Amino acid sequence: QVQLVESGGGLVQAGGSLRLSCAASGNIFSINDMAWHRQAPGKQRELVARITPYGATTYADTVKGRFTISRDNAKNLVYLQMNSLKPEDTGVYYCDADVWSRSAGPPLKYWGQGTQVTVSS
Repeated sequence: QVQLVESGGGLVQAGGSLRLSCAASGNIFSINDMAWHRQAPGKQRELVARITPYGATTYADTVKGRFTISRDNAKNLVYLQMNSLKPEDTGVYYCDADVWSRSAGPPLKYWGQGTQVTVSS
């Protein structure tokens, strides 16, 4: 089994910054892509940023230039640095990871439980 645990959410004023972390643990051989998603109240979950094991990144247009995704492969961590936050960035942020376990079989996607980010105007 694999667990993903997010941390770093909270309440911040517009224009402020937050750094989210997500730690993967458990039956892990290696991790392929890792990503951050968010879900605002009444809206569907959306991809915010994705990073490959080699550091290639993609971002949603709404966060380009403001958010930065990074990872520490040795520690199975992924981060999301969020700057110039806007009220529309409010939501629950989830990380996911495509994990090769030490058991046989294809990589499986795992999700964290989410961390709340609230940006006040």
